[in-house]
Amino acid sequence: MSSQGHPQRWLILGVICLAQLTVLLDNTVLNVAIPSLTRELHAKTSDIQWMINAYSLVQSGLLLTAGSAADRYGRKKMLLAGLALFGIGSLAAGLAGSTGQLIAARAGMGVGGALLMTTTLAVAMQIFTPEEQPRAIGIWAAVNALGFAIGPLLGGFMLNHFWWGAIFLINLPVAALGLVAVVALVPESKNPAGDRPDLPGALLSTVGMASLVFAIISGPAHGWTSGRVLLPAAVAALSLGAFAYWENRIPYPMLDPHFFRDRRFTGAVAGAVLIAFGMGGSLFLLTQHLQFVLGYGPLEAGLRTAPLALTIVALNFSGLSAKWSARLGTPVSIALGMVLMSAGLASIAVLSTGGYTGTLLGLLLIGAGGALASPAMAHAIMSAIPPAKAGVGAGVNGTLAEFGNGLGVAVLGAVLSSSGGLAEGLRSGQLVGAVAVLLGGFLAAALLRRAERADSELVVA
Repeated sequence: MSSQGHPQRWLILGVICLAQLTVLLDNTVLNVAIPSLTRELHAKTSDIQWMINAYSLVQSGLLLTAGSAADRYGRKKMLLAGLALFGIGSLAAGLAGSTGQLIAARAGMGVGGALLMTTTLAVAMQIFTPEEQPRAIGIWAAVNALGFAIGPLLGGFMLNHFWWGAIFLINLPVAALGLVAVVALVPESKNPAGDRPDLPGALLSTVGMASLVFAIISGPAHGWTSGRVLLPAAVAALSLGAFAYWENRIPYPMLDPHFFRDRRFTGAVAGAVLIAFGMGGSLFLLTQHLQFVLGYGPLEAGLRTAPLALTIVALNFSGLSAKWSARLGTPVSIALGMVLMSAGLASIAVLSTGGYTGTLLGLLLIGAGGALASPAMAHAIMSAIPPAKAGVGAGVNGTLAEFGNGLGVAVLGAVLSSSGGLAEGLRSGQLVGAVAVLLGGFLAAALLRRAERADSELVVA
């Protein structure tokens, strides 16, 4: 890459964002299709849960491994593999004739999704200069929000005009276009050191993360002391403990433990988990609030949550969030963004009982805060890791988001279940999420500020 970045970097960013959007749309579209799947495939509640969870378990378990493979074997190769696997899985899902076939296809899509989630961000870090990286990551993050906003709308449209399999088959032309564009435009990049594959680390991290996510998503339905939760939680603890031990003992670790000695990395990691915890759980509660308290249908609820995502898209695509972040610095940007998000969650909890106006105010505040904090957090994680390990950095970023979201849904869902009534439980859950986001902002900002001071003292010395 030249000092000016890749000459076609913005076009390439569009290509990788298209690939990213395909994955994100699939997650949100499926939720709208649940009634159709229940009716036409005679799916039971447990079948529906596995249709959703098969994808998330495989993807969350493979994120670190996928990022490591991209660094070693080539990010372009893994991006192409991800698009191909996602396309094949979508075809199998669209043509599935039973719930078992659909669950298996969704698991296959999860493999492709893990490769796409890691390689898209890693490629973006390679083709842009350090000065342009915050804006590029902002656009990449805005695409995440765009998928959240238009997924239910696209799903509703497709189901009104076609059968349920169309929500998967629509991925095929996008995947095909992505494959052609990646071959033509995206440059190959990989770790020049060519470290040996860390197969035990890959196995331990995959088993550990998949078990952890399974325990988290099983808790609300089966009880936190049930065998369905305790057994996978024990497997997760043993696997992740063994993973940490192994990574400290080998000369070619998949996830270098020395990263955690970098205050920028630990600060961003802590903030990322807490922001995902607060946001994932609170948005889970918000969709229920719109439907069960304010009385909107699923499609109407999707339309009324769109201002959040559209605010993020507008601020990031216009470059305003990147400009603010450059002026304020990363610690202040993260702190201010998460204060705004916390205020938005509190607004929804306190002001939304009388109607949609208070909810709209909260969504706009959350969107503005997310547009500022989330890209700054992702950039802090990626910039704390050597460019040769960009794929692993993207895997860490994705893993934190999956873990935080799952934990947020589980914990705030438990707050909802333990409350006396639905409306009161939703309000309490939103306030708990607001506190988590606020604490996450201050913690991340403090650690990143200390890291900046330490770096400046080294330069002076």
